[in-house]
Amino acid sequence: MTSTTVSNFKQKCSDYFEQVVQYKEPVIVTMEYGNAVVLSEEFYRGLIATLELSIEPKFYAELKAAIAEPLEECVDSSEVNW
Repeated sequence: MTSTTVSNFKQKCSDYFEQVVQYKEPVIVTMEYGNAVVLSEEFYRGLIATLELSIEPKFYAELKAAIAEPLEECVDSSEVNW
């Protein structure tokens, strides 16, 4: 994750926005009174969706079970029909 000052962000904001959108890499903008994080809309929407799902008890239990499942027992992504 890239970090920059607010002064540098102002000078190169177009470059930073390209980085955020094209490469899905958030940018931290540092200021004297606190910091801000710039996210792409896609990243933001995914983050919100994840948070919304994580408050659902059933989904959260399934997610914890999936995380605990050994990789050897998982199906390879090449075998899944998307």
